[in-house]
Amino acid sequence: MINFTAEDIDFQLDNQKQIALWLQRTAAEYGKKIGTVNYIFCSDKLILSINNQYLKHNYFTDIITFDYSARASVSGDIYISIETVKSNSEKYNTLFINELDRVIIHGLLHLTGQNDKTESEQTEMTRKEDRALERLNRT
Repeated sequence: MINFTAEDIDFQLDNQKQIALWLQRTAAEYGKKIGTVNYIFCSDKLILSINNQYLKHNYFTDIITFDYSARASVSGDIYISIETVKSNSEKYNTLFINELDRVIIHGLLHLTGQNDKTESEQTEMTRKEDRALERLNRT
């Protein structure tokens, strides 16, 4: 089950069924099934608070993923700051929806065991994001 909710902001993700199917197919490519994945869209203020409280980081970020996966089932809570996604889309000169799709798949890739701590892992993560994004046909 994949849930899309908003906390402390007014935001509604379009095409939720299409996105959920895309996420399920992507998880399957890594030998995983979806357990319960909660996407929580929020403000910079909330994600900064979560970043401080749980990760001891005092800065804004676009995404924080809490992984509760077990074996072949991926589960987790994925917080996405809509404000930071918007500012990143401007910074990288991309459409907001394209940046949001990238962040959404980034969180799922973490749940499938993909990492981005090192420079080489970051390069590989970006490649995997690009490959998954090619398969998303937004209408």
